[in-house]
Amino acid sequence: MSSQAPHPALLIPGPIEFDDEVLQSMSHYSESHVGAPFVNTFGETLTMLRKLFITEDPKSQPFVISGSGTLGWDQVAANLVEPGDDVLVLHTGYFADSFADCFETYGIKPTQLKAPIGDRPQQDEVEKALKEKNYKLISITHTDTSTGVLSEIKGLAALVHRVSPDTLIVVDGVCSVGCEELRFDDWKLDCVLTASQKAIGCPAGLSIIMASGRAIERFHARKTPPGSYFGSWKNWLPIMQNYEAKKPSYFATPPPQLIHALHTSLTQILSRPLEERFKTHRDASQKVKKAVAELGLKQLASKPENQANGMTAIYLPEGMTPPAILPTLMKKGVIFAGGLHKEIAARYVRFGHMGVSVTDPERDDIERAIKALGEGLREVGYEAPNGKA
Repeated sequence: MSSQAPHPALLIPGPIEFDDEVLQSMSHYSESHVGAPFVNTFGETLTMLRKLFITEDPKSQPFVISGSGTLGWDQVAANLVEPGDDVLVLHTGYFADSFADCFETYGIKPTQLKAPIGDRPQQDEVEKALKEKNYKLISITHTDTSTGVLSEIKGLAALVHRVSPDTLIVVDGVCSVGCEELRFDDWKLDCVLTASQKAIGCPAGLSIIMASGRAIERFHARKTPPGSYFGSWKNWLPIMQNYEAKKPSYFATPPPQLIHALHTSLTQILSRPLEERFKTHRDASQKVKKAVAELGLKQLASKPENQANGMTAIYLPEGMTPPAILPTLMKKGVIFAGGLHKEIAARYVRFGHMGVSVTDPERDDIERAIKALGEGLREVGYEAPNGKA
């Protein structure tokens, strides 16, 4: 039995439900951020992140800094490219627009390669774009939280290395790391950014990055200083290296309680093979998507290969808006998210299925959510073609 107060199951695409042990880690007594006990915990956490991202390259570098996933965009824009540089942003939803806006804030020139809503840019389009301009960096949103569209990172990375080998490959993995297969070394990625509150299963407040040796070299070769102070790797790189080596170091105060929670979450995740974790999320995703289809509903990501395994974006019945169904679901003990994509926000809802709601066999969050969705739709007047709701 959970020690948490009774509450509706939070099944949005992050923050997600948290394990009791992770939350209990947040209540760790106060301690010095440069004292040996905390330094050891932080060092172990950074080393565990290498296993989560599946990298054994000693030249790669993990970063854990106070902030949300958005801080990862700032770190990329401030450290890996310089004002006037061209970058290619693959667009699968809301978050590509935001990443492009971040680049522009730093004087960088983004070109967005857009796909129709629910789809992703195709490889031949990406190849054509890469041949038209000298892009210093390409950014790919692994799972766009606004649409539930999954990008195929392995093939795209291979394409970039073949067609434009000097272009750094940056993956926005905020909604994918911990639930989607991602192999940092094997796929030769340069930077993956994520956050603590989604599939990693830790409360919000940590910006997490894995950077390749090539990315670190690109940073050191800059002609201009980073455009950020707090997000500058000039300040953070020696701190992270020292902490992982179990040496106290200081630039800005880290959040010890959040680091303890992340340490606990990573310990749990890595206690079983990552392949099992990926499969568990795929299986749960298929169960959700089958149920959605049986209700006569459609996904934003209509093609199976475009569908994320940690969330599902669901079009509501014609004429129905999120405020018509979300309160009903909450009364049934389930919280979904409304739409986020600006063009169609009033037409769909988002169901997050990642982390302990999926991996803990004692939880029935997913089954309850599927049942609540069917019952809730029926109560607000929807009749499915096959009578399921």
